[in-house]
Amino acid sequence: MNRTRMIGASLLAALLLAASAFYLGRKTAHPADTSMATPANAPTADGRKVLYWHDPMVPGPRFDKPGKSPFMDMQLVPMYADSATGTANEGGVQVSPTVQQNLGIRYASVRRTETSASFDAVGAVQFDERLNVVVQTRVAGYIERLSVRAPMERVRKGQALATVFAPEWLGPQNELLALKRSSVAPELVAAARERMRAMSIPAELIRRSEETGTAQARYVLTAPADGVVAELGVREGVAVTPGMTLFRIAGLEKVWAVAEIPEAQSVRLARGQKVKAILQADAAQSFDGTLDEILPEINASTRTLKARFEVDNRNGKLTPGMLLRLQVTGASSTRLVVPSEAVIRTGKRAVVIVRKTDGTFEPRDVSLGADRGDDTEVVSGLNEGDQVVASGQFLIDSEARLRSVLGNMAAPAPAPAPAPAAAPTAGASTPAVVTIHKAEGKVESVAPDGITISHGPVATLKWPAMTMGFAKTAPDAFPDIKPGDTVRFEFKEGGPTGYELVSVQRVNNPQQGAKQ
Repeated sequence: MNRTRMIGASLLAALLLAASAFYLGRKTAHPADTSMATPANAPTADGRKVLYWHDPMVPGPRFDKPGKSPFMDMQLVPMYADSATGTANEGGVQVSPTVQQNLGIRYASVRRTETSASFDAVGAVQFDERLNVVVQTRVAGYIERLSVRAPMERVRKGQALATVFAPEWLGPQNELLALKRSSVAPELVAAARERMRAMSIPAELIRRSEETGTAQARYVLTAPADGVVAELGVREGVAVTPGMTLFRIAGLEKVWAVAEIPEAQSVRLARGQKVKAILQADAAQSFDGTLDEILPEINASTRTLKARFEVDNRNGKLTPGMLLRLQVTGASSTRLVVPSEAVIRTGKRAVVIVRKTDGTFEPRDVSLGADRGDDTEVVSGLNEGDQVVASGQFLIDSEARLRSVLGNMAAPAPAPAPAPAAAPTAGASTPAVVTIHKAEGKVESVAPDGITISHGPVATLKWPAMTMGFAKTAPDAFPDIKPGDTVRFEFKEGGPTGYELVSVQRVNNPQQGAKQ
């Protein structure tokens, strides 16, 4: 009996010891499990499900836990299930308020403002060549006396320029005087006068010859208009011939201001446009003018056209060579404008990031007009009152590219593993065909679970060139591939990163490539 009790007590003690050990093992094992990295699909404190972490500046690689980015000096950003599946399908991107604050994202409103086609240009003063007059002589002779001896000398209308001695005029005048002394018929005297007029003998010289009874061979050339002597073609004592230009006088009542206008602005010009010309050396002096002509020639190197403005110069303050700042007045209109810093220019198109009413962000293509200082005109793509991102838009743009808002690049959720093949039944649907995509690129890094490749465009997915990570089917797959290799590879949708490698081959030596 005592032996039975002792055996029972021993069994009871052993059971209690085993139960204690099992319970203690569970209590100590539970904290060890929770201390491990939180899985990517674990919910956060606010109940949102995290799919993965990524670096928004390097779209493609995904990480299963938070930490510091291996590419940039910044923390990885979580991708939530609601932002990846809900707003992405609607064409929007969500960015947490904390990230927005840390990155200093600023917003600006699309506004309508009054703009005009007015612009400024710099023009150089030139003579108005339509006011030029030429002083010539129609008889052979000599310059006895030169009254104006230097070019660019100002002259007044009627001022003496030079005294010309014309021996050829003595004969006709003496003939006229002889006919008058002979008391011949008046018709003969009139015919002699007509002959002298045909020889371009001035009427004043003929009258003086008849009054004095002596032939006159000297006459004075006078200025036909006010201006400056732009050209002096003779000197004192030289011989002159008929048709020879002795003086060229340029008028100064009006001058030309010739400016080079950029080709993009020349389309706004029209003849007769008013212009205000301000003296470059003295902004207090201004002059009125109009656009006279757009010269039909373009400078191929500067892509500018010459425009000729007619400027009033009745006070004579403007002289050739002076610089004028021309303020060309154009028609006014209202246009939509956004800050120039809000526009992302890719070379082929222009994109702005629009903040929608639900707080998400949407990239939108726009057509741009002219630049207006710090603003840029928007021809189409936006509405008045839309909010656009003025700072930090590149982060949101990369986020949108990651989820195919811009480039149809979002990776669909991995499909569940297919069930074992079974015999087809009546009415069963045909299994979906797996699409294989091909690309070429350079291997950036190799890890047990994947390979990061900087590849070119992928036509089947409408992807641009980028760097992203591709999953491997097994840790020992593609053992010969190393960083720096140029490869040709095939991949399909699936795997932990969304895309899984099917084959990888070196381009330079296909025999050494790894293939699965």
